[in-house]
Amino acid sequence: MVADGHEVWGLRRDCSGLPASFRAIAADLGDASQLRALPPDVDYLVFASSAGESSESAYRRAYVQGLGNVLAALRGSPPRRVFFTSSTAVYAQTDGSWVDETSEAAPVHFTGAVTLEAERLLQQSPVPSTVLRCAGIYGPGRHRLIESVRQGSAAMSDRFTNRIHRDDLAGALAHLIRTNSSVELLILSDDEPASQSEVVRFLAERLGVPVPVSARAEGSARGGHKRCRNARLAATGYRLLYPTYREGYAALLAGG
Repeated sequence: MVADGHEVWGLRRDCSGLPASFRAIAADLGDASQLRALPPDVDYLVFASSAGESSESAYRRAYVQGLGNVLAALRGSPPRRVFFTSSTAVYAQTDGSWVDETSEAAPVHFTGAVTLEAERLLQQSPVPSTVLRCAGIYGPGRHRLIESVRQGSAAMSDRFTNRIHRDDLAGALAHLIRTNSSVELLILSDDEPASQSEVVRFLAERLGVPVPVSARAEGSARGGHKRCRNARLAATGYRLLYPTYREGYAALLAGG
């Protein structure tokens, strides 16, 4: 967006992680008093928060309280649209079935439950909004699975996993803004759900290491066992840079 000539603001507690081309705001989303420095007349707001730790209180502060504080701070000059990066954790299906934007969202783990609460908070506000239910995000700086395969500790599970490359998440957001999309709910996932063991075998082959022999099952409370359908994303006209895990992890292993 910066390259297209837009002025982009970034809000973080620690602004050192922001690109130099962003206009930085140092603030804590959980503290409403710190949000008085938000710029007026923002066209689009992308709320891409992170809990920082896996506790219900941290999730509630980052998503529900944080989102509420931002919406309140912008009440006098609301943006054209708010984009909220949610999670496919709101789906609790455990039978390997396909899910899309019309599927029931009834999470059993607090991560999905709090995220769904934040979704509803946004949808009840008067500001036009788009909820983006993101699959597992991977890409530069997110090498946990690669390292666990390299170390031989990766879990071998037959449960389906769903993912989206970081650059496709950003690319889809930019596409929706540029096209002035009015879609209200969207799953962000690539074209091919795959079992955990399939992805692990692919990475082991590329890394030239033995396939892990661990049969340790990964917990399904958060990830479930489901396949996310991205037909609505495709219908917006966005074309994935990394349609499957193969292209995405190949680029990561090549240093791209």
